Amino acid sequence: MIELEKNVYITELFSIYGELLSLTQQKMLKYYYEMDLSLSEIAQQENISRNAVHDALKKGVDNLMFFEDKLHLLQKKIQIDEKLSSLNKEDYLKFKKIFMEEE
Repeated sequence: MIELEKNVYITELFSIYGELLSLTQQKMLKYYYEMDLSLSEIAQQENISRNAVHDALKKGVDNLMFFEDKLHLLQKKIQIDEKLSSLNKEDYLKFKKIFMEEE
């Protein structure tokens, strides 16, 4: 997986499972993947070592991968999106109306 694809994949996983991570892991992943800060910038902002940032990021990503491996929510989301994109506009609008009523 090339780096950009990996970052997009991790960002997608974070949007689904992020709240299951520790607050520290959430913060580090947000800084790194959403705000595009370097390890040094994060370390300086949080007043911790680069190694501590690296460890928190690694544990956070490992946890996201673990959750996806067990729950497959991103995989299911992709499958649903593919099915929805194949619907004609009328069917899509019907589905959207039903889905919006559920929220």
